[in-house]
Amino acid sequence: MPVSHDLCQDLKYTKDQIQQKRSENPRLDSLLQKYSQLDAEVVDAEKPSSSALPDEVLETLKKKRLLIKDEIMAHMQSKP
Repeated sequence: MPVSHDLCQDLKYTKDQIQQKRSENPRLDSLLQKYSQLDAEVVDAEKPSSSALPDEVLETLKKKRLLIKDEIMAHMQSKP
């Protein structure tokens, strides 16, 4: 069964650290919202009961999610 990615674990930051940076950085907040939305779409598309997306579409969603995660990491590592 598909599961949502644990962004805190992937990024190696606590929820509090992410929340602190998010409150200071509107772009990071926006990226985190987009990431959550894309992650939910990927998880939903991977469910056996879902109407299957073509592999290319699912792969595109995963790549977008990864690009957003990379940008989130860049924002988390940047100095305030």
